[in-house]
Amino acid sequence: MPANTPLTLLGGLTAAQFLADYWQKRPLLIRGALPDFATPLSPDELAGLACEEGVEARLVEEHGRDDQGRAVPWRVTHGPFDEATFARLPERDWSLLVQAVDHYVPAVNALLEAFHFLPRWRLDDVMVSYAPPGGSVGPHVDQYDVFLLQGSGSRHWQLGGPVTDDAPIVDGIDLRILERFAVQPGEDWLLEPGDMLYLPPGIAHHGVSRSEDCMTFSVGFRALSADESITSFADYLGAQLPDSRRYADPDLAAPLHPGEIDDAALARMRALILDSLDDPAQLAQWFGRAMTQPKYPDHPVASEHPTEVDTLVAELQAGAELERTPGSRFAYRDHDETRATLFVDGDGIDCPPDLARWLAGNASLDVRLLERPDAAMLLAYLLDRGSLSWPPHDEDDGDHASEDEP
Repeated sequence: MPANTPLTLLGGLTAAQFLADYWQKRPLLIRGALPDFATPLSPDELAGLACEEGVEARLVEEHGRDDQGRAVPWRVTHGPFDEATFARLPERDWSLLVQAVDHYVPAVNALLEAFHFLPRWRLDDVMVSYAPPGGSVGPHVDQYDVFLLQGSGSRHWQLGGPVTDDAPIVDGIDLRILERFAVQPGEDWLLEPGDMLYLPPGIAHHGVSRSEDCMTFSVGFRALSADESITSFADYLGAQLPDSRRYADPDLAAPLHPGEIDDAALARMRALILDSLDDPAQLAQWFGRAMTQPKYPDHPVASEHPTEVDTLVAELQAGAELERTPGSRFAYRDHDETRATLFVDGDGIDCPPDLARWLAGNASLDVRLLERPDAAMLLAYLLDRGSLSWPPHDEDDGDHASEDEP
């Protein structure tokens, strides 16, 4: 895939201009965002991926039939699918959606390099959809940022403006399809290969295939809800707080009524909760772990054979390079000039700041890493847990290809 700068990707805007004027503010249509983009997999290959165990896939049919054979406006089924599923489908009005294709197809994972003008830990995954003519998932709204890149064929997009949380949705299906959708004036486009549409959270949109080979690549971004954040942070803190930290009332005065919960009691509980939560160091540790948590519980896949550090060093010295495993998430947080935490797939690891920055960035993972103290041990640990891997090799091209790949 050719290298693309944000200036090209964003239609002539710099990253700073895009972030100031569009990010989480308003949509942006970009013609020719990736003009040389070639779809890295075919519809048949996407369908094959949807047939595999462990791959999250959905089939959305408009004017379909339920399990009792009754006509329904929409039908959603979940994979894994089989050949018979696709053989029964009509010639139009359905969509296949496959999540996290970047986990399985290296060329799709490479697409994310074009979006590194945004924090890497904000990236969620690349969903790929295929639809024959008329295929869509209905007018809907997402609560996260998304870049919709047209890979092949054409798709007609219409935008409906911001949507409130209480907007009515169609009942009885596993999709949040809006009951009412009104197209905003001027926000109605046909996207061709290489065109891209950016949508901030909360904007109603409706995309319909207009070709036999419509494939759309949706680069989505992770955004924890307040509900998820409070629950997750509380669980993280709760596992570390001592049992002795409890509600206390040394200033207790005789109550006017023994059953009353008075203002003083509520103030004490409020202080206990807020004092426990207001810990910037613990917040940083939780946030790094939360934002690098793997999308699926079976990722990463640990190596079957422990890595010998001496063998790892010899491989790197011989010119081999490691890779960040597709789907693995890296971030870091500096504490001072000598200490940092490297966050990897929901884990936090103490390491020198320059090593953490290297591993959480885009630089090649080669022999230069060995110049840093304890780097070899850390690389071996990340290999063993599956967050790093060796690039694919032929079977006769080295022992590490078969032993240490996840």
